[in-house]
Amino acid sequence: MTDRIREKMNSLRLEADAAVTRAEDAEAKVKKLEQQLLEREQEVGSLQHRLGLLDEENEKAELELKKYKGFSLEGEQSKTTSDNLTRKVQLLEEELDAAEKNLKETVEKLRQVDVKAEHFERQVQRAEQERDAWEKKYEDLDAKYRKSQQDLEELEKSMSDL
Repeated sequence: MTDRIREKMNSLRLEADAAVTRAEDAEAKVKKLEQQLLEREQEVGSLQHRLGLLDEENEKAELELKKYKGFSLEGEQSKTTSDNLTRKVQLLEEELDAAEKNLKETVEKLRQVDVKAEHFERQVQRAEQERDAWEKKYEDLDAKYRKSQQDLEELEKSMSDL
């Protein structure tokens, strides 16, 4: 009977160790995802800053374009400058569009990472609850085992007194 109790105790210890390992793995995954989330947030901030700079550059380029369009009536040289500025504005607009697309993709990726992080947090909570339940079972069984040992010792003592 004590062998079965010992086997059961060993089994419970192994299960508790496995639960702790799973919880630690889940916590490591959560930390990694939180780091990725922080990196994505920094990337988003950087892209937003760059987008603001590009907007300012675009506004300046548009102002210059308007200015040079007025000069285009004065000569062919102004026309060449205006064409160059128009190309520059087009390039800036394309770059702005690409930056906005990149920002949208990054925000979507960030949202997905956030959802995954929440999922892993829930898994960690479930694992911790499971671990706590196993620890409670272990403590209960340990108390029963100690009580049984004490009863057995008392029985042996009373039998030896006979």
